[in-house]
Order: sequence, then C-alpha cells, then structure tokens
Amino acid sequence: MRILVIHGPNLNLLGRRETEIYGAADLATINKSLQTLAAQEGAAVECVQSNNEGDIVERIQQAKGAFDAIVINPAAFTHTSVAIRDAIAAVGVPTIEVHLSNIYARETFRHHSYVAPVAVGQISGFGPTSYTLALRAAFELVRK
Repeated sequence: MRILVIHGPNLNLLGRRETEIYGAADLATINKSLQTLAAQEGAAVECVQSNNEGDIVERIQQAKGAFDAIVINPAAFTHTSVAIRDAIAAVGVPTIEVHLSNIYARETFRHHSYVAPVAVGQISGFGPTSYTLALRAAFELVRK
C-alpha cells in the first residue's frame, strides 16, 4: 500500500507560523509521525511539500498507478485552485483533504473548498492529528 501525502503552501513554516492557529509541531515532526504509522500498518508513505501550485498539480498527476491514495492539505490553494481540483478529479486516485485548523471556524473566505467535491472526505480542526486520522482513513479506503 502506497500513500502520497501532499503539503501545500506555507506548511514548511509550521512550528514557527501562527502557532495559535496551526500549533507548535513542525512539518518534519508531522511527516515522521506519518512514516511511523505507515510502518506499523505495513504501508509506504511519501510526503512532499510545495509552495508552487504547478508542482502540486504535477505530483497529483504522477500519482495515478504509483499510489493507492492521496492525503492532501492544499492549504491556501484549497480556496483558490481549480487546477488542483481538476487534477484530483482527472487521476481518479482516492483523495482525502486535510487541514490542521477548522477552516469553517475561520474567516469566511476559508469556508469554500474547491477540493472537497472531488475528495472522498475532509478532516479538519484536529491539528497534527488531522493528518493521522486522514492516513488511517486512506488505509481503510485502500483495504476496501
């Protein structure tokens, strides 16, 4: 079982960026916890981060046939990127959208997700645990 985890823009700043919203865990810590969980489940996880929309679209396109599921935190692109939405729809790889914060309890512009309609589901508001919940959900999707 292979799962691709994509972290969107500014997530490389976790642990230093608005910790009152995103928490103190940095991206390396989150990735390590995902790798540990995957190893326990006998799965492989590849984690990538990009601040570039085109890079994210290309990673999604490359996932078809290479990964069984995608876990994506599109970050700010959640609310702006039709290109990421279309890439997810095009490849047909089951995708779970994840957010550290509860995007629906924040500014109104964050309430709309272009990704949600093409994702299997969305998990938000649980800090770094959102990622582990999403990874567990991805395992279940693949096993079905």
